[in-house]
Amino acid sequence: MRASINSETIVRFFCKLRESYPLAHKLHIILDGAGYHRSDLVKDAAFVLNIELYYLPPYSPNLNPIERLWKIMNEKSRNNVYFKRKRDFKAAIDQFFAVILPEITAL
Repeated sequence: MRASINSETIVRFFCKLRESYPLAHKLHIILDGAGYHRSDLVKDAAFVLNIELYYLPPYSPNLNPIERLWKIMNEKSRNNVYFKRKRDFKAAIDQFFAVILPEITAL
């Protein structure tokens, strides 16, 4: 089962982050401009949890590192490939991340 991302899931994520870091230390989080990132619920939770929020400017995917990862994933696993079955498509994506994640986490 996959959960949707919304204001409530962002707040739960913030709470999980806070479990790993003392409240006395301010956390700094960079977010894109998604509506659920800018909701009052998220802003209020950030304030209570001593989290400073920074927002990327609109229409600036070049500043969002995940966009670069999606581009590389597309180039390595999808470009010029037809997947007849969904499971083959998923296997190609899973294989990409099985290789790239250890490389990223080693940095």
